[in-house]
Amino acid sequence: MFEKVADIIVRDLFHLGLQSSWGKTFHFFIYDTLKISFLLVFIILLMGVVNSYFPVERIRRFLNGRKLWGIENFLASTLGALTPFCSCSSIPLFIGFLKGGIPLGVTLSFLITSPLVNEVALAIFWGIFGTKVTVVYAVSGILLGTIVGRLLGFLNLDRYLQDWVQELVKQKIQDSAEDAKKTLKERLPEIWQEAMSVFKRVFPYVLLGLSIGAVIHGHVPAGYFEQYITRDNMFAVPVATLLAVPMYANATGIIPVVQSLVSKGIPLGTALAFMMGVVGLSLPEALLLKKVMKIKLIVIYFGTVACAIMLIGFLFNILF
Repeated sequence: MFEKVADIIVRDLFHLGLQSSWGKTFHFFIYDTLKISFLLVFIILLMGVVNSYFPVERIRRFLNGRKLWGIENFLASTLGALTPFCSCSSIPLFIGFLKGGIPLGVTLSFLITSPLVNEVALAIFWGIFGTKVTVVYAVSGILLGTIVGRLLGFLNLDRYLQDWVQELVKQKIQDSAEDAKKTLKERLPEIWQEAMSVFKRVFPYVLLGLSIGAVIHGHVPAGYFEQYITRDNMFAVPVATLLAVPMYANATGIIPVVQSLVSKGIPLGTALAFMMGVVGLSLPEALLLKKVMKIKLIVIYFGTVACAIMLIGFLFNILF
């Protein structure tokens, strides 16, 4: 349906050939905007219902009650995948979890996964790359958060939190259950309002990413990047990851760019390493983390996550 609408707009409204450069550009932009908008609204509403019954305080209690063989890291990483936060907006939750008594390693599992894998990003990923790639990406992201958080938890890094955060962790958090007895019907107006708020915040990034992706799709020749970044180039994934660090975007904005890069010859794993670096290892995130972490902890955190992202990039290049 969306493709037919895009065909009509490009051909009959803009009077462009579907195989021309600008025709491909506008068709890519219109088709993906319609498809992704539909998926965004549907998934955000669905997860809004889930999140309304599983608030942050309940997450804190849930995680605190399960400390066995790293299962708490897996649960934290999975919960990070179920929350629609970018790396910067995840940091207030990071502080709240620490204050609630959740160990630093477990909290880091949440912080790592939350911007990389969430329902909004997965909806777009599924619409662009299909079910198989989306499932492998989601599992990889959750395992990345689980394993890295677990490893960092063994290092007893709490002493590298900023002093004010260490003092905050000692305080008791107050439980709140004022919304616990609301029915679904009573929750729906708030869920809809929150869903539209998330959609409005996210959609400009989607449009920006789609615009860049559309230009690449319509005007960059197929195979253009292959001469620079090939599957056999062992340095391609590390270089892509490091180049991503100075940049910042959320997953919803960068995924369409990844789609266009892949269509022009960049291996999927290399493109994903770039995307995950942009989303999870940005300089803005480092500046925000500086408020809660000392430099040594930031270096350890970024270095460990960067290595894990590179491994995922190599894995995807092997599998796809």
